[in-house]
Amino acid sequence: MTKSFVYDFYLNNFNTDYTFIVFFIVIFLLSVLAYELGFARKLPLLKSMIVYILLLIGTYITTIFAVLQMPIIESLIIISLVLGIYRFRMYRERKSN
Repeated sequence: MTKSFVYDFYLNNFNTDYTFIVFFIVIFLLSVLAYELGFARKLPLLKSMIVYILLLIGTYITTIFAVLQMPIIESLIIISLVLGIYRFRMYRERKSN
Protein backbone atom coordinates (compact mmCIF):
# COMPACT_ATOMS: atom_id res chain seq x y z
CA MET A 1 0.00 0.00 0.00
CA THR A 2 1.19 3.51 -0.77
CA LYS A 3 2.20 5.59 2.24
CA SER A 4 1.09 9.17 2.60
CA PHE A 5 3.87 11.67 3.19
CA VAL A 6 1.44 14.21 4.64
CA TYR A 7 0.11 11.64 7.11
CA ASP A 8 3.61 10.70 8.24
CA PHE A 9 4.61 14.36 8.55
CA TYR A 10 1.51 15.15 10.61
CA LEU A 11 2.02 12.21 12.96
CA ASN A 12 5.68 13.04 13.52
CA ASN A 13 5.25 16.76 14.13
CA PHE A 14 1.81 17.45 15.59
CA ASN A 15 -0.65 16.24 18.19
CA THR A 16 -2.63 13.25 16.94
CA ASP A 17 -5.79 13.99 18.91
CA TYR A 18 -7.41 15.93 16.07
CA THR A 19 -6.04 14.06 13.06
CA PHE A 20 -9.42 13.30 11.49
CA ILE A 21 -10.73 16.85 11.93
CA VAL A 22 -7.56 18.46 10.56
CA PHE A 23 -7.49 16.12 7.58
CA PHE A 24 -11.20 16.70 6.97
CA ILE A 25 -10.72 20.48 6.85
CA VAL A 26 -7.63 20.28 4.62
CA ILE A 27 -9.27 17.84 2.21
CA PHE A 28 -12.45 19.92 2.07
CA LEU A 29 -10.51 23.11 1.30
CA LEU A 30 -8.44 21.41 -1.38
CA SER A 31 -11.58 19.85 -2.87
CA VAL A 32 -13.30 23.22 -3.01
CA LEU A 33 -10.22 24.71 -4.66
CA ALA A 34 -10.12 21.92 -7.27
CA TYR A 35 -13.85 22.29 -7.89
CA GLU A 36 -13.61 26.05 -8.31
CA LEU A 37 -10.58 25.87 -10.60
CA GLY A 38 -11.82 23.11 -12.84
CA PHE A 39 -15.52 22.53 -12.74
CA ALA A 40 -17.50 25.39 -11.19
CA ARG A 41 -20.08 27.30 -13.15
CA LYS A 42 -22.35 30.12 -12.11
CA LEU A 43 -25.20 28.36 -10.31
CA PRO A 44 -28.16 29.66 -8.35
CA LEU A 45 -27.65 29.79 -4.60
CA LEU A 46 -29.66 26.65 -3.75
CA LYS A 47 -27.87 24.54 -6.36
CA SER A 48 -24.50 25.82 -5.13
CA MET A 49 -25.45 24.86 -1.57
CA ILE A 50 -26.40 21.36 -2.75
CA VAL A 51 -23.06 21.00 -4.56
CA TYR A 52 -21.10 22.02 -1.46
CA ILE A 53 -23.16 19.77 0.83
CA LEU A 54 -22.44 16.82 -1.45
CA LEU A 55 -18.78 17.87 -1.49
CA LEU A 56 -18.82 17.76 2.32
CA ILE A 57 -20.26 14.25 2.29
CA GLY A 58 -17.65 13.13 -0.22
CA THR A 59 -14.94 14.75 1.86
CA TYR A 60 -15.97 12.67 4.85
CA ILE A 61 -15.53 9.51 2.83
CA THR A 62 -12.17 10.54 1.37
CA THR A 63 -10.94 11.57 4.82
CA ILE A 64 -11.43 7.99 5.95
CA PHE A 65 -9.11 6.91 3.13
CA ALA A 66 -6.59 9.61 4.08
CA VAL A 67 -6.50 8.41 7.68
CA LEU A 68 -5.84 4.91 6.32
CA GLN A 69 -2.64 6.42 4.85
CA MET A 70 -3.70 6.68 1.23
CA PRO A 71 -2.25 9.72 -0.60
CA ILE A 72 -5.49 11.71 -0.85
CA ILE A 73 -4.07 15.09 0.21
CA GLU A 74 -1.08 14.72 -2.08
CA SER A 75 -3.38 13.91 -4.99
CA LEU A 76 -5.57 16.94 -4.29
CA ILE A 77 -2.51 19.20 -4.15
CA ILE A 78 -1.34 17.94 -7.54
CA ILE A 79 -4.85 18.28 -9.02
CA SER A 80 -5.07 21.87 -7.74
CA LEU A 81 -1.66 22.75 -9.15
CA VAL A 82 -2.45 21.31 -12.57
CA LEU A 83 -5.85 23.03 -12.73
CA GLY A 84 -4.32 26.30 -11.52
CA ILE A 85 -1.65 26.20 -14.22
CA TYR A 86 -4.28 25.36 -16.83
CA ARG A 87 -6.51 28.21 -15.66
CA PHE A 88 -3.58 30.66 -15.70
CA ARG A 89 -2.55 29.64 -19.21
CA MET A 90 -6.14 30.01 -20.46
CA TYR A 91 -6.31 33.46 -18.87
CA ARG A 92 -3.09 34.54 -20.59
CA GLU A 93 -4.25 33.15 -23.92
CA ARG A 94 -7.60 34.95 -23.70
CA LYS A 95 -5.89 38.16 -22.64
CA SER A 96 -3.55 38.12 -25.65
CA ASN A 97 -6.44 37.61 -28.14
